[in-house]
This record gives sequence, C-alpha cells and structure tokens, in this order.
Amino acid sequence: MKSKLTYVTIGILVCLTIGFLASVATQSSVNTWYTTLNKPALNPPNWVFAPVWTVLYIFMGISAGWVWAKGFYHKWVKTGLYHFGFQLLLNALWSIIFFGLRQPFLGLLIIITLLIVLLLTIKWFKLVSKLAAILLVPYVLWVCFATYLNYSIWILN
Repeated sequence: MKSKLTYVTIGILVCLTIGFLASVATQSSVNTWYTTLNKPALNPPNWVFAPVWTVLYIFMGISAGWVWAKGFYHKWVKTGLYHFGFQLLLNALWSIIFFGLRQPFLGLLIIITLLIVLLLTIKWFKLVSKLAAILLVPYVLWVCFATYLNYSIWILN
C-alpha cells in the first residue's frame, strides 16, 4: 500500500504539470494581447499570478492526494476525484480559451462552469476529509476573483 505522502506527491506533480501546460497558452498572450485590454481597477500586476497559481496548485495537489489516499474503491473518494479531475481540465481549458484563443466571453462561460464543479468537488471532498476541503478554499476564492476579472475584461472590451 502506498503511503499518504506518495498520493500527495503524485497529486502535487499532476496539478503543477497541468498548471505548467496551461501557462504555455497564457504566455502566448500575456505580454501582447492581454496588455492591450482595458482591465478593472482591482486587476493585480502580472507578476502576482504565477506565484499565486503555484501555491494554489500545490494546495490542490495536497487536497487531491489526501482524498485519494483514503482509497479509490470508496464511492465518495471516486466521486470527489472525478469532480476534481473535471475541474482541473476546466482550469486548463480556461487558459487555452481566454489567453490562447483570446475569447473572454467563452472564458467566462468556462470559468463559471469551473466554479460550479469546484464547489461540488469541495462538497465531495468534505465527506472524505475536512482538511482536503479546507485546502481548496483559497482556490475557490481565487477563482471567484478570477471570474470577476474575466467578467470585467469582457464588459470593458
């Protein structure tokens, strides 16, 4: 049987890898198209995003690994991890659509869907581990803020 540390390490590596791959789409526009957009007053400087996302991906990986370590055979673990995987794909898809394809409105639809699936993930994770659910709270707060930014950018442009 694998140790909890093994599951957590795999979770972190998967999340950081997805984040890195999504950042490739982001980098294609962050210093070009994105700089030309009108942004809301609360828009943070570009340098803030990479460290924030790195910490969030690490928390996400710890959370997923903690749940996974409880046993994938368990219905709540499976359901929670399926939701987690789906929200992680939506997270990457948002970067591709918003930055890669430069489509703020489609990005808004995706990030709203991400937020819903993320809240469902937290609901299922909480049934397995309160700690795992709590570790996703900073992420859901950041996604709420990102939704505001996405909406504002769509409206302002």
